Amino acid sequence: MASSSIASFSSSFLQIPFQNLSPKLPADPTKIWKRRTFSAQPFITAALSELDTVAVDTSEPSKLPIKEIPGDYGLPFIGPWKDRQDFFYNQGREEFFTSRVKKYQSTVFRSNMPPGPFISSASNVIILLDGKSFPILFDTSVVEKKDLFTGTYMPSTELTGGYRILSYLDPSEANHTKLKNLLFFLLTNRREAFIPEFSKAYTQMFEGLEKDLAAKGKASFGDANDQAAFNFLAKAFYGVDPKDTKLGTDAPGIITKWVLFNLHPILTLGLPRILDDLLLHTFRLPPALIKNDYQRLYDFIYQYSGPILDQAEKDGLSREEACHNLLFATCFNSYGGFKILFPSIVSLVGQAGEKLHAELAQEIRSAIKSSGGKLTMGAMESMPLMKSVVYEVLRIQPPVPLQYAKAKQDIVIESHDAAFTVKAGEMMFGYQPFATKDPKIFDRPEEFVPDRFVGEEGEKLLKHVLWSNGPETESPTVGNKQCAGKNFVVMGARLLVVELFRRYDSFNVQTTTSTLGGSVDITSVKPATS
Repeated sequence: MASSSIASFSSSFLQIPFQNLSPKLPADPTKIWKRRTFSAQPFITAALSELDTVAVDTSEPSKLPIKEIPGDYGLPFIGPWKDRQDFFYNQGREEFFTSRVKKYQSTVFRSNMPPGPFISSASNVIILLDGKSFPILFDTSVVEKKDLFTGTYMPSTELTGGYRILSYLDPSEANHTKLKNLLFFLLTNRREAFIPEFSKAYTQMFEGLEKDLAAKGKASFGDANDQAAFNFLAKAFYGVDPKDTKLGTDAPGIITKWVLFNLHPILTLGLPRILDDLLLHTFRLPPALIKNDYQRLYDFIYQYSGPILDQAEKDGLSREEACHNLLFATCFNSYGGFKILFPSIVSLVGQAGEKLHAELAQEIRSAIKSSGGKLTMGAMESMPLMKSVVYEVLRIQPPVPLQYAKAKQDIVIESHDAAFTVKAGEMMFGYQPFATKDPKIFDRPEEFVPDRFVGEEGEKLLKHVLWSNGPETESPTVGNKQCAGKNFVVMGARLLVVELFRRYDSFNVQTTTSTLGGSVDITSVKPATS
């Protein structure tokens, strides 16, 4: 349900990216990579009317030397096209940023971001790649977020029923408040269903995986998780099992195609370069090709979201606009988040080994026993290692890697080493995995450290956890662009870890990578013995 910028999100819809699950610490300290997280907040704490923002103090003059922002955009048309070739083909995403940090000896520089011509004419951005400068992208008192969800281009509104969806609205727009409050209402109204419906959906999924494992010697987590995630969301949000409707089990496939049409300008399919670049990055795919499939999703949500749509009308929204926003929040934001995040959890935790597994099993089972044998939100709050593990996965593999914002006024931003002036109207961009692995903020930034956020010192790092279009120490409100369902996503991730270690003492995984990303298979499980 993230209201944050998305970027290479859709390539993850096709194959989950695991390239950075075991990254190495860069020898060059200007190569910024890092991040952390833990949460002591209840999973639904959204303020419905408070107009707070992520505060970045711009009133005091910087004590760092003011420098010119290095880098350039090249010639019109040619510069954006060349940078697109580097980003997708010549270098790839990680090397694209790393090489420029090294070239300019700065984590702040100018460049172009895809797609460029002919889809986008606004490719020029100021890139922020460290944990100190990155938070300016969230401060809606000095930056604008209008139509920047996907970055330097915006998909056709024909893909969303003719409406600009909440994710594309700036908090200053009137409908932003109405639509975000509607999502808060959905989360609050249906909160009692979340734990039991998750348990049902994922118990069924694990039973299926165990059958596959017995028959084939391994079980693919991805496809099974896709169906379980949508089943859970349908039951949790709308009280209906999609198998009992006209939609059946088709939703994951339909959503994948629809997301492709939204995000193809910023993904690659691994086709020959000429074909890949021409098909995905040069011209828009016609929305008419996905219209009928999208209508099936819309009809499903419209039919089963009556109480939510009733509330929308009370708040001055049409049922139609509300339904398109519910569809986006359910299918793009929530389902997409679970599709990307959950395989990362299974992969990283699976590779961490039996020692961690034993500690998690003991903590989780003891907490549930202490709560009378019932899993509750309160019980999960007493599982510090489990919570730390979830946020360490988010640090290593933030599901939304790219963030954009446009300066409303002249502002001064600071990296660790220098200050830079950004002029009003200039676009800023941040690559989140570098900010969340910033070695000047985090120790051992490239390592998966399960207990990184346990204890007082670990919790102090929460302000540097930026995965949800804001720091983990802040809550989503109508006045900011932090993910309305931030705590819902965290809750889902925690429930997955809990269900794993209620069911198994340990498990092993195998991850594979490809030009599109990767996949994770479960290769063995040890059923719970206590």
